[in-house]
Amino acid sequence: MKRYIFKRLLLLIPIVLGITFLSFAMMRIAGSDAILQQVDATGIALSQEVIDARREELGLNQPFLIQYVRWLGGFLTGDLGVSYISGNDVFSTFVSKLPATLFLTGSSMLLTVIISLPLGILAAVRQNKFTDYLIRTSSFIGSSLPNFFVALLLMYFLSIRLPVFPVISEGINLKSIVLPTLTLGIAMSARYLRQIRAAVLEELGKEYVAGEKARGIEFSATLWKSVLRSCLVTILTLMALSIGSLLGGTAIVESIFMWDGVGKLAVDAINMRDYPVIQAYVVWMAMIYVIVNLATDVIYRLIDPRIRLEGERR
Repeated sequence: MKRYIFKRLLLLIPIVLGITFLSFAMMRIAGSDAILQQVDATGIALSQEVIDARREELGLNQPFLIQYVRWLGGFLTGDLGVSYISGNDVFSTFVSKLPATLFLTGSSMLLTVIISLPLGILAAVRQNKFTDYLIRTSSFIGSSLPNFFVALLLMYFLSIRLPVFPVISEGINLKSIVLPTLTLGIAMSARYLRQIRAAVLEELGKEYVAGEKARGIEFSATLWKSVLRSCLVTILTLMALSIGSLLGGTAIVESIFMWDGVGKLAVDAINMRDYPVIQAYVVWMAMIYVIVNLATDVIYRLIDPRIRLEGERR
């Protein structure tokens, strides 16, 4: 197990290098830079000499590879630089915003599990009946709706027509997190509901289910003790994917509801070409995503002996 974890950690190195390099390159290809964005935002005309001096101060006049190597060296020593726009330390700013995003991700994932797991099981048990058709139709509709459209619908019905929840976040609290959580949870639940249904149906079609039925074992006992246990790996996979998708997909939702997390921070940084903040967001989100997947693979081996034995044979 330790050897497996060590190998997976080694794979983190090329992944992080690739992500940081590509994000650097794409931001430069996008054109413009932080200095021009500052000039446009303030509306104050600056001479070319002042612009060049400011660009030299930030190191933006150096070749791309030199900028990348300097930033990577700082990252490896725990220094992510300072924001080009605010002048604040990037690492402390990112850490201060991260709890809000993790709170939103956790609540959305919990809602996804609460909705998709029982409905997916119910749809499988009631296969090709009215309940199954109703659940699948609802999942198709939920999957086809983009997050921003769902957010607008929720804001209209639950904030404007029925003033129950605030349109814009009023801080990191339970009342403000309801609409962003519903926005993210609806789409994720609709997507994973069908996959859980397919996994349960596959297990229900196996011979051991028919054998337990022939021995007089109640179907509910077979479902909860055998079928769901066999589907646990699939369910864990969906949960891991949902964590990664939510971490990367909260940016637009946070911007819509003005939820003060790292997603909104990243969107603002992209608009202002604030390279240090963008790099911090990309790298740390990638690392969190990889760590979550690593933890999921380790759990696989602990709960499913087949995966563990297959790995040992290899």
